[in-house]
Amino acid sequence: MMSANQHDFDAGSPALAAAVSGGDVRAASRLLSRIERGDPAIESSLAALHAQGGRTPVFGITGPPGAGKSSLVDQLIVHLRARRRRVAVLAVDPSSPFTGGAILGDRVRMGQHNVDTGVFIRSMAARGSLGGLARAAGDALIVLDAMGWDAILVETVGVGQSEIDILRHADTVLVLQTPLSGDTMQAVKAGLLEVGDIFVVNKADAPGADRATAVLREAIDFRAMDLPPQAWRPRLLQTKAVEGEGVAAVLQAMDLHRAHLVDHPEQAMQRRRTQVRAQLVERVAEILRGGALVDEAPGLQCLLDEVVARRCDPMTAVRRLLAMAWEHQA
Repeated sequence: MMSANQHDFDAGSPALAAAVSGGDVRAASRLLSRIERGDPAIESSLAALHAQGGRTPVFGITGPPGAGKSSLVDQLIVHLRARRRRVAVLAVDPSSPFTGGAILGDRVRMGQHNVDTGVFIRSMAARGSLGGLARAAGDALIVLDAMGWDAILVETVGVGQSEIDILRHADTVLVLQTPLSGDTMQAVKAGLLEVGDIFVVNKADAPGADRATAVLREAIDFRAMDLPPQAWRPRLLQTKAVEGEGVAAVLQAMDLHRAHLVDHPEQAMQRRRTQVRAQLVERVAEILRGGALVDEAPGLQCLLDEVVARRCDPMTAVRRLLAMAWEHQA
């Protein structure tokens, strides 16, 4: 791994992007920290890294709290390293109510990999993101992708229905369920069936595991009836992740889905276009939520007065406001 000097790590400097794309973990860590802080000076670095990306498959691991996502990720790392694959992990944790930082440290959950230079684990705080992904996760994945890892694993915070956000980032989505607490029926109701490429019933030795698997199988088969002939058919597996049982089969299913996307590039392209559209919409919404774009729009005060006087309705005002704001930015 190449190394860079301290003064070369200024936000937005070409040296920072070059160091990251060369695999410099220290440079990447600094850039990831700036991403979490929302530093606007890094945009040029991210743009340079984005142009170099698209090489590394991203696997999303999602599901309800307590389903065993961290245990599965830990075991997937073991299996991938046995293949001599270099692995990066982005673990999105609940935010600390005091600092906003991730309260589940990566070293706490996956400590056995700390000394392995072929593994990079980074925790990010969800910071209230409804989709279970840190707001900065997309930018973080640009960084990890450009570093040239063989695989990227994204573990989400686990908040049920809104886990659908994982589709904005992952090439392959694994949905974990557990036979406990009715999670399986919740998955069916919440629309997670539309998200998953691979379904895993973890804690397969727990009471109700076979019943949970049967419920999911019926739901997956029903969904598959509407899929075109060449579409991927979601896989359903059982694991005992803590003990490593069934993990090899999960990894094989991940390989098969990756191969399917390679063999059907039109499906991969459509999936990617859908992801990028969702990402762009979210970024636009975030800019608007910040208010700066609106506040800088010329004619804002006159438009506000028109709405207050009811000479203009709110929706028309929004359209005019957006047009003025974007024209001003251009």
